[in-house]
Amino acid sequence: MSRVNSLATLSALPAPALVAAAGERAAYRFLEFFTAQLRNPHTRRAYARALGEFCAWLDGYGLPSITAVGSIHIAAYVEDLGRSHSAPTVKQRLAAIRMMFDWLATGGVLPFNPATAVRGPKHVVKRGKTPVLAPDEARALLDAIDTTTPIGLRDRALIGLMVYTFARIGAATAMRVEDVYVQNRRLWVRLHEKGGKAVGLPCHHNLETYMHAYLDGTGIAADDDGPLFRTIRRGTAVLSRTALPSANAYAMVRRRAKAAGIATQIGNHTFRATGITAYLQNGGTLERAAAIANHSSTRTTQLYDRRADEVSLDEIERILI
Repeated sequence: MSRVNSLATLSALPAPALVAAAGERAAYRFLEFFTAQLRNPHTRRAYARALGEFCAWLDGYGLPSITAVGSIHIAAYVEDLGRSHSAPTVKQRLAAIRMMFDWLATGGVLPFNPATAVRGPKHVVKRGKTPVLAPDEARALLDAIDTTTPIGLRDRALIGLMVYTFARIGAATAMRVEDVYVQNRRLWVRLHEKGGKAVGLPCHHNLETYMHAYLDGTGIAADDDGPLFRTIRRGTAVLSRTALPSANAYAMVRRRAKAAGIATQIGNHTFRATGITAYLQNGGTLERAAAIANHSSTRTTQLYDRRADEVSLDEIERILI
């Protein structure tokens, strides 16, 4: 289950023995959970790994069938998992187990969901761990990019997009050329966020400049159906027609940060947090930031707000020794 990469691969896999022992209906419903209920490929992979490990753990304790699993077994697994994994990981695994059992219960395989009564570990996060750049650092990084090459134009446009729209890297790399368009005489971008939601946002004037330079300078402006951010053909300086993977984008931003003399160990998500913090520092509201970032709750947006860091530093500097 840990190597599930596509719906086709998943549909060809047998259900775990523990599930298959409950009958064909249980096996079908279990695989249907991944193919019909989980639309996000990252969530599907994570849940497949989590449930595969859970079933293996149950097998080790000799349970004959998934129908024999009770809340006491799930609670024991959660407690056991907590000895070797962090609280957020345990909570994610429990969420996968709950959803799977709920799907089996609503499908008539089980009379009720045994995971409903099981509580996960307490885990309260008031401040995110994503590294954030100061505005002058972000500016220095963007200005340090050599835009005389297609790859430089691409990298500046991608980083600018994440900074000025708070875009997730997955939403950015999923964009096509047609997702950059003119509306009311202003350049807009369409981001394909989680849950299949398309979000249209006007471009900041800097981002508008970056996008025009990228599209015109690389000659991809007319390729509406092609990916917006692309890999470079091996051994050339020419853009391919293959979408840039998130892992490649991560390597790129680390390389660009090092070249700009930035010591912070940044990642793709850094620019989302950097943009949100800069927006709030300049009078933006938390509610508006949540709307731009496509957060369902302002509590999530608050994790990206690092304005308090400056206050903390000012207080530390009062220690005059």
